Amino acid sequence: MFDTYLIKYGEIGIKGKNRHVFEDALAKQIRLALEKISGEFTVRHERGRVYVHCAGSWDESETVTALQHVFGIVGICPVHTYETADMDALKRDMLDYVEQEYAGTKATYKVKVRRVDKEFPGTSMEIAADLGEAVLNRFPDLTVDVHNPDILFDVEIRDTVYIYSKIIPGLGGMPVGTNGSAMLCLSGGIDSPVAGWMIAKRGVSLDAVYFHAPPYTSERAKEKVVDLARAVSKYAGPIRLHIVNFTDIQLAIYDTCPHEELTIIMRRYMMRIAEHFAEKRGNLGIVTGESIGQVASQTMQSLLTTNAAVSMPVYRPLIGFDKNEIVEIAEKIGTYETSILPYEDCCTIFVAKHPVTKPILSIIERSEAKLKGKIEELVDEAVRTTEIVRI
Repeated sequence: MFDTYLIKYGEIGIKGKNRHVFEDALAKQIRLALEKISGEFTVRHERGRVYVHCAGSWDESETVTALQHVFGIVGICPVHTYETADMDALKRDMLDYVEQEYAGTKATYKVKVRRVDKEFPGTSMEIAADLGEAVLNRFPDLTVDVHNPDILFDVEIRDTVYIYSKIIPGLGGMPVGTNGSAMLCLSGGIDSPVAGWMIAKRGVSLDAVYFHAPPYTSERAKEKVVDLARAVSKYAGPIRLHIVNFTDIQLAIYDTCPHEELTIIMRRYMMRIAEHFAEKRGNLGIVTGESIGQVASQTMQSLLTTNAAVSMPVYRPLIGFDKNEIVEIAEKIGTYETSILPYEDCCTIFVAKHPVTKPILSIIERSEAKLKGKIEELVDEAVRTTEIVRI
């Protein structure tokens, strides 16, 4: 029975002298992911490898699932460890591994050796040939294929010998927290949770803001967004969700501004409030789920007009995706079924029948000028009464 997982990472391996910073971050995220799993786990990294040592009573399926939610991991390898002193002992260990994992299996194989401990006698190729011969002599159902084997036996000779042959795929990306933090504009739709997941995959930790409009939106709509934040947090780690009561601001815009401009002006005020909380939290940008041309508020002209409301960078991971591609990711990460629940958010309640698709910034700013003198107090009140949910 194996007792260790070798964690393979991708991009971290090409980092320079600060690679240990990313390895430390990856180890931290792995520890956080395993906190909820029963068992005793020790995480350590050395010489370009991260290991998870398991002890006590632990569930293999739950452990792998937890590790598959950690950004930065490209492969999870169940490893058998041996305290090998010489070549004869190594051959016995190799045969023991094959016996446990592949006895009676008809397949082709290849042995690959990485000799990190340079005091161990022989070259990597010589050791691989000796081990491959020992397996061939003991297990007649296994045949050698060095070009396209069914089974690749990886043997790493360090202070301890690690033998493995299975690689369970991980998510890839970068460990959360290694690339700063951002404020996610989270709605109850399909797109924004996917955008949050994608930006977290690049190592960005998340806060989030949701604009609630009671009584036009229900408590169940708010609960839906909390559920979506919780689903994203399984990958992105803890999220501080700001729930803003946006009703009075929307009504003021509705009563004062041209109705074809409602969506754009409301989104500009959402961005301003999101920027306020982002600056307060020390975030380095705002993240939205917008995709070019998907709806009227996401044309190039609309995005330009929305961006002009804030000075902070706005990141749109889905900018070039079509809806089918976004849905595919939502299904993969487990947010789709929640997103399609029939509880509308504030963006869908106050939508004009014929919204402007090519807004001109100067005209929008002229319409917003009519709000001065009353909307500032409404924005301050919305910020002051914001509910914060820690997820």
